[in-house]
Amino acid sequence: MIGRTEEYEKMFRLEGQLWWYRSLHEHVDSALQQSFGPRRDMAILDAGCGTGGLLDFLRKRGYTNLRGIDGSSDAVAFCQQRQLPVTLVNLNDLSGFESDTHYDTIICNDVFCYFTEADLHPLLASLSDRLKPGGVLVSNNNAFDLFRGEHDVAVGILRRFVRADFDRLLPQHSLSIQSATYWSFILSPLILLVRQWQRLQLALGWRSAEEAQSDVYLPASWINKTLYRVVRAEQALLHRTPFGSSLFMISKKV
Repeated sequence: MIGRTEEYEKMFRLEGQLWWYRSLHEHVDSALQQSFGPRRDMAILDAGCGTGGLLDFLRKRGYTNLRGIDGSSDAVAFCQQRQLPVTLVNLNDLSGFESDTHYDTIICNDVFCYFTEADLHPLLASLSDRLKPGGVLVSNNNAFDLFRGEHDVAVGILRRFVRADFDRLLPQHSLSIQSATYWSFILSPLILLVRQWQRLQLALGWRSAEEAQSDVYLPASWINKTLYRVVRAEQALLHRTPFGSSLFMISKKV
């Protein structure tokens, strides 16, 4: 998504409101509590932090040892507006960034989808190397090619994943999946219908790739609240589901 200033501007405005971001940020908080209990002082790195919405959320939740990096100057500028400790770093060059610093947790949300298979291995190696022994990698990932649509085109997503991809990739870099679930299972038929309609429009030439828009927009208030409540109910009642447009994982350095 680097170079798409308008998409970063939308992200910056909507992260604290949009149902999807709110659900994801709370999911990360739950993962941290699952791994560390009530602690709020563990060293956390958000690798590919975007405009800083998650870091801002965690700061408000009382986490005190936060750091972020991103490869986009637009994203870093928005983080600076939030007064967050974020540095401009190309994730392909992560091994050269503060090589002596290690973290209890690294968060990497919707980042792996921008890397080719060849580039993903060095990134995973660098992330694993930066974790303390027993440290945790929390990641959210675009899932299932069925959900590919206009959003993918607009933000430059290269690939989508299934759990089996990470079962193959992570052990090669001393990482073991502790828990994984797709979400949102309940909303997946609606999301799939929208994405398939988007793909049809692109295929028929009714919309061009240059006109593509991301799914980052704020619907009517009642719709936004309803979608948020559906996802939160799903995460509370169904701790693991077999299908959804995203794959959320907690992995541990072994």
